[in-house]
Amino acid sequence: MKNDISRNIETMKTTLILTVLTAIILSACGDKNESSLESIIAAGDMEAIREKKNEIVKQQKTLEQEIALLDSVISARDTNKKLPLVTTFRAQLQNFDHYVELQGDVTTKQNVLIYPEVAGTLIKVYVEKGQKVGKGQLLATIDDGGMNSQLQQMKTQLALAKTTYERQERLWKQKIGSEIQYLQAKTTYEAQDNAVRQMESQLSKFSMRAPFSGVIDDVIRDQGTVVLPGGPGSEVFRIVNLSNMYIEVNVPETYIANITPGKNVKVYFPVLNETIESKVRQTGNFINPDNRSFTVEIPVPNRSGKIKPNLTAKVQINDYRNDQAILIPQSIISENAEGEQYAFVVKNIDAENIAEANKSIIETGKTQGDYVEVLSGIANGESVIQEGARSVKDGQKVKILNTVGNEQARK
Repeated sequence: MKNDISRNIETMKTTLILTVLTAIILSACGDKNESSLESIIAAGDMEAIREKKNEIVKQQKTLEQEIALLDSVISARDTNKKLPLVTTFRAQLQNFDHYVELQGDVTTKQNVLIYPEVAGTLIKVYVEKGQKVGKGQLLATIDDGGMNSQLQQMKTQLALAKTTYERQERLWKQKIGSEIQYLQAKTTYEAQDNAVRQMESQLSKFSMRAPFSGVIDDVIRDQGTVVLPGGPGSEVFRIVNLSNMYIEVNVPETYIANITPGKNVKVYFPVLNETIESKVRQTGNFINPDNRSFTVEIPVPNRSGKIKPNLTAKVQINDYRNDQAILIPQSIISENAEGEQYAFVVKNIDAENIAEANKSIIETGKTQGDYVEVLSGIANGESVIQEGARSVKDGQKVKILNTVGNEQARK
């Protein structure tokens, strides 16, 4: 029925146009008693020419008004006119985690050079590069110049002094002998014991041991080399503990209230193409006046052993979470002359998926990737225009191709 009405209107429109054109032609050419346009121009009578022009202009205006009337009727009654095609998604409450993206390098507090404490010849090296060692394990020995033999003699003297002291102590308790003999024996024993301890402490400096468990990263001095204590160039080993790694990053002071110990962290290593999960272990208590930042320490588990000191990492620290957030793509947000942001929602959806596009002024929160958190202006469950959002106008009728959930829209 509606299609028949449209066809009838089109026929009427065409008939009217032809009628008016015919009238113009007949009025201009058909009547022999009336002067033709050519004859009026040829006569050169300006008054007659103006009169003819006014006559044609009136006919033209009448025709334009009638055509406009027909167009308005067709527009109002034609259900087959073309509408803007759009896609929509339903706004849904969901979890939203915002991350601060920073960059840092892997480091470890247990990455040290081991220096000799005394001068001498490196007579024995017990470890190799890349070898795992435990805390206190013997790494190398330095020639002690006969100090070990002296220690053995002192221990023999200590044993004799101990025996003498214990004997004098028993006699003194039995009231046999003088007190001075007992005190002399005790003093001799204690002095000899202290001398042995001091010699053992001094002799221990000729044995180089691991200060902590780790891996021998480098053996810098070979067996038979003369080594000297302290100073650059005198190191013998480098030892690294790859199980106690961490990243220290500088965070702008604006995040000091939101980034605290225990916050979730994603660490990505571009060289390894590997991402690990961690947490903030410690935050600094000092704001660097040069760059207005504070330090954050993030432990890095290194189960595979691939992570090395000074490896570059991209760090994402969770600074904000909203369990009931509404997110929309940045691409569908526009801004008006007053600086207000807006998006389009659809209302009054009929059975044929034809609806009305309504502009909704929104307030936005944090941005993560291609999506923005909407704080107000769009309610849970509303249908938001996605494809075609930039081409529709407020109050315009649109044809909806499909409606998907917010999670699907993000894929």
